[in-house]
Amino acid sequence: MLKPHVVAVGGGHGLAATIRAVRRYAGRTTAVVATADDGGSTGRLRDAMALPAPGDVRHCLVAMAGDDPDGGSSPLVDALEFRFEGTDVAGHALGNLLLAGLAAVTGDFVAAVDEASRLVGLDPDVARVLPATVEPVVLRATVADAPGRELTGQVAISRAGGIDRISVEPSGARAPAAAVEALVDADQIVLGPGSLYTSVLAAAVVDDVRHGIADSRGRVVYVCNLRAEGTETFGYDVAGHVAALRRHGIAPDVVVTQAGGLPLGGLREGGAGVEVVRADVARPPGVAHDGAKLAGVLAELLP
Repeated sequence: MLKPHVVAVGGGHGLAATIRAVRRYAGRTTAVVATADDGGSTGRLRDAMALPAPGDVRHCLVAMAGDDPDGGSSPLVDALEFRFEGTDVAGHALGNLLLAGLAAVTGDFVAAVDEASRLVGLDPDVARVLPATVEPVVLRATVADAPGRELTGQVAISRAGGIDRISVEPSGARAPAAAVEALVDADQIVLGPGSLYTSVLAAAVVDDVRHGIADSRGRVVYVCNLRAEGTETFGYDVAGHVAALRRHGIAPDVVVTQAGGLPLGGLREGGAGVEVVRADVARPPGVAHDGAKLAGVLAELLP
């Protein structure tokens, strides 16, 4: 039996955790990574070089290229996360600088990511990391209780609450053709975990990505966060997360949530509309997803 093609969509450490889980059961893994981050090393490079955010892409390259799903990598892979201190490039991660340099040389951020993937030993027919956009984008949000108020930038949005909708600017920002093809071809699409607006939806609201998810033959699974966030989704239950996804044109088939974690709200196991799976997917002490546990649940949810 052929192993499935699974596409993981999102950003940050949450997407890296999903990649490590998916690698355990998928024959082919593709990551579609948010590119709107404007903080830290990534923000400095964006300002200086006008390129899509490299930081989350770096995290995903490290997760994809690890020698085993639980960690343990080559020195080169580990070095991508090395952050300089006390030098002219203080605060920058080596992987960010590598991606920025490759983008400058090739003139193409997707080509830069592919070249970095080759350097860390990834076979593009088995594992590929792709940015959600081929060009720099800015994340914008509107706030539910303040009509007309708009927040600009991922960092600012991550510190806010009461978010109604987010979008990327320019509105016609394109995703790589390979990302759309992977989504349509996928046997399973996994969204999350991670910050709902600034990681998951920051990738999924790109028009090409959203349409690719809608046109996919695969089952769409949303992995909910283990616990409530203090800012952008403060007070959300699982139903609140699903409602936010639907407001943005994303309709998950299944939601995976930690047993005893966030309350379900209006959703219930066995209910209509979206399947809810409550399972133990946390690594002690319950602040991060366990790769092996999450892999076992996701593998059972394949079509």
